[in-house]
Amino acid sequence: MTAVSTPVTITSVPEATRRAKRRGAALGVLAWFVGIVFVLPVLWMLLTSFHSEADAATNPPSLAAPLTLDGYKDFFGVGGGASPWPALLNSVGTSLFSTCFVLLLALPAAFALSIRPVRKWTDVMFFFLSTKMLPVVAGLLPVFLFARDINFLDNVWLLVILYTSMNLPIAVWMMQSFLADIPVSIIEAAQMDGARLPTILWRVVAPIAGPGIAATSLICFIFSWNEMLFAQVLTGVVAQTAPAFLTTFVTSQGLFLAKVCAASVVISLPVLAAGFAAQDKLVQGLSLGAVK
Repeated sequence: MTAVSTPVTITSVPEATRRAKRRGAALGVLAWFVGIVFVLPVLWMLLTSFHSEADAATNPPSLAAPLTLDGYKDFFGVGGGASPWPALLNSVGTSLFSTCFVLLLALPAAFALSIRPVRKWTDVMFFFLSTKMLPVVAGLLPVFLFARDINFLDNVWLLVILYTSMNLPIAVWMMQSFLADIPVSIIEAAQMDGARLPTILWRVVAPIAGPGIAATSLICFIFSWNEMLFAQVLTGVVAQTAPAFLTTFVTSQGLFLAKVCAASVVISLPVLAAGFAAQDKLVQGLSLGAVK
């Protein structure tokens, strides 16, 4: 019998390289396109904030309209309007305090669920995550009635407590995955040296899980800073936050578009600055444990 040979086509190495380069170039163009689509509204908001109200309200909008700082002057109350500084300081205080409280509570909880796991710890993690599935508006009325009965409305500490409870589940979930990658031998060595649990948490676990803690704290800060529903309903003048203050520019007289865009830019700056300053820790923390 005569063996029939089957022709085998072998792709040359240069051809495979060229295909990989073309695929990479196409993905690069797609990434740039998606990035521009996401950034374009932000750039448009920034440009509109430097227009006058008359130019910002034109349809179609004018790109060549003269630039002015009137929107920012009106936002900061230069012309006699309400000052935004109390609302900005309230946002800073509630976001920082709630983030600190979340870290103080989430680190021991994540330690117990990862390095020293409790029984049925997966059920515990699912319970933590299930609390985020409740629509926020569903708990708004009970919280309002409870705060009213204890005379706690329009209080900054009420928002701190709410933001802490809202961000704690996601913080525990994130930090559990970060702490699970810490070698148990390091914890056991610290225990052999006589270190107690608080010392182990703050001098051994926290430095190793630093990127994960930074990523968690940044996300909790952003969630607290951007929250508006509870702040709009539960606060008035004393505890008003920046997102709630932003809604005051939408009045019965109309929408002051340039002023709203200027306020949005100013209110977004702290979050953008925090994200830019901690971007390396954020990427490192979110990718921690992704490659085994």
